[in-house]
Amino acid sequence: MTEPADHPFVRAVKPLVDAMGARMVPPGDAEGDDVVLSWDGEDRVAVRLPHLSESLDHILAELERRHGKPLAQLDRKTKQSVVRILETRGAFSVRHGVETVAGALGVSRFTVYNYLNRDNATGAGGAPDAG
Repeated sequence: MTEPADHPFVRAVKPLVDAMGARMVPPGDAEGDDVVLSWDGEDRVAVRLPHLSESLDHILAELERRHGKPLAQLDRKTKQSVVRILETRGAFSVRHGVETVAGALGVSRFTVYNYLNRDNATGAGGAPDAG
């Protein structure tokens, strides 16, 4: 494979690969967990997926870029929204996910759990507790 980045298919999947925090490697360099993508019967690129802990860091960095400032500087309502996004993306299934998110948001683990519980109570049709 010569110049994989010049192929239209590779250019098309690059934004998705970047959003996942993955890396593109030549198909011949693919390792066991890499995903080889083919186009018209020819292997064009292999995608090396990040480890889960790296994915969480990547998601946090992306949210920081999206908001234009460190997550710790966001207001409470926006931090709650960030926690909802992270829950949807599976951030809290990663070991030490709550601690990592709490550190990035500049809040305690207890506060992250409160945000999660509040969202779950509201999503279940109940009103959130005052406070």
